[in-house]
Amino acid sequence: MRDLSHQSTLFLAMRRLRAPLITLIVIYAISVLGLTLAPGRSGAEMSFFHAFYFISYTATTIGFGEIPETFSDQQRLWVMVCIYMAVVGWTYTLGSMFGLLQDKNFQSAVETQRFARAVSRIHAPFYLVCGYGETGRLVCRALDRMGQRAVVLESDNSRAGELELHNYASDLPVLTADASKPANLRLAGLTSRYCRGVLALTNDDNANLAIAISARLLAPKLPALCRAESAEVAANMASFGTRHIIDPYTKFAEYLALALHAPNAYHLLTWLTGLPGTTIERHRDPPHGKWVLCGYGNFGKVLVEAFDREDVPVTIIDRAPAEGPGHRWVRGDGTGAHILQRANIAQAVGIVASTGNDIDNLSIAVTARELNPSLFVILRMNQYANLELFKAFESDVTVVPSEIIANECLAVLTTPLLEPFLKEVRQRDDAWSERLLTGLIGRFGWSVPAVWSVRLNLAHATALYHHLMRGATPVRLGDLLRNPHDRSRPLDAEALYLHRDNGDHLITPDAHTLIRPGDRLLLVGHPVARRDFALTVDNEHTLTYVLTGEDLPGGIIWERLAQRRAKTS
Repeated sequence: MRDLSHQSTLFLAMRRLRAPLITLIVIYAISVLGLTLAPGRSGAEMSFFHAFYFISYTATTIGFGEIPETFSDQQRLWVMVCIYMAVVGWTYTLGSMFGLLQDKNFQSAVETQRFARAVSRIHAPFYLVCGYGETGRLVCRALDRMGQRAVVLESDNSRAGELELHNYASDLPVLTADASKPANLRLAGLTSRYCRGVLALTNDDNANLAIAISARLLAPKLPALCRAESAEVAANMASFGTRHIIDPYTKFAEYLALALHAPNAYHLLTWLTGLPGTTIERHRDPPHGKWVLCGYGNFGKVLVEAFDREDVPVTIIDRAPAEGPGHRWVRGDGTGAHILQRANIAQAVGIVASTGNDIDNLSIAVTARELNPSLFVILRMNQYANLELFKAFESDVTVVPSEIIANECLAVLTTPLLEPFLKEVRQRDDAWSERLLTGLIGRFGWSVPAVWSVRLNLAHATALYHHLMRGATPVRLGDLLRNPHDRSRPLDAEALYLHRDNGDHLITPDAHTLIRPGDRLLLVGHPVARRDFALTVDNEHTLTYVLTGEDLPGGIIWERLAQRRAKTS
């Protein structure tokens, strides 16, 4: 595809400059021919070589004098004609060249060629992000903080230009193009052996559907995470095997249902799946009682279903209520006090402002709080540009669809073991989640920790794998979770989940758990602990020190000297 882009750029340039170049060639040919025909001062005609040499430096305004001898009047007359012809030819050519450089099609072809070259130079794992809106921006920032590369496709030129203004540690190639076209996905590295996943995060469900289909057919082994706010599009994606379909409204409805019956499990989930570099603020738990919901759109519908599953009564306020059994309906938008009073806001324990207008949602929340100061407020934010307004209000929960999608994408792509662990958490009682959450927060605080998974095999844990395969002393999990700089201190990390190929999975394994080759561990801790753990399992000297306390020499020469000293002693 890169070669094709190069050929198209060259073809476009040659086609646009064909007439000016031909004009220049004709002018030069006529000038050289005329100069050879004009009689010289001695009566001899000038050779083609000398005529071409003289016209070459004369046409470029460089003068070296008249060669090979002083010109006759006829030759000088012809040279004046040639000078004016060359000025006209070069003016025409340069004007055409400047026009070509300003042509949008040519600029697009050059940009595409530059993008393809940048993608081909990536020789490290990267993720293909389709859509650089609010969600794409959050994902790219988080990936950059974790040292991961990304390639971006964005159809909006202004959004694509914003990427260059952000301070990323690594270069993120970006192309202004329609990500729903398979050719553009190939150009962005979909079929590259370094591509580790595709994220369809555009605001158009149909475009995300096309991306999902292309990823499924062109790179079936790659994980594809697709945003879908329409139930029909989500069902279409699922029908051809899309692995991860993310609906932010459905995902938040699941969170809300979990928070209603298991609040500690909910806080544990939000802490583990938060965006790196942020701090989670624990708000009060959603109360049980009567709720009021304003706005029965896509978001409102899934929330009402979540309330119904938890047997929570809800009154629905909507401009066009769809009267149905089991709920009380009030016609209106909820921004006025009289509408909220008709919904018995004074007796409610919580309110959800779920309309598609941020100003209406803020108006609903402010009015409801004035009528009932103890209300638990869930506020939907549609535009990230209004974040400062929502922060100023201080709702109990602010629903930001872009953050929900970004968190889910990062959890699935960068930490594959996190999903089965969270499924296990949902099956436990809330008292168990409370004990685990209390212990983790006590060690690491509410700042979003580093969460990572590692397979203990030859590729990712070389030293540990060799040690286990040699049948040496058994290794316990607690041995690996020692600080490689001072084994008397524990590593600032904790194992949450141990996955084994034989199905013998352990949740929160204890320190005495024996490690086997091929085990997969899910760990949580400070970012520096991740590097220290990688050093322990990958470096033989560090592993020996952590397991036995013996500090081996660190190089081949020192190892041989130590062996000789051991033999002679």
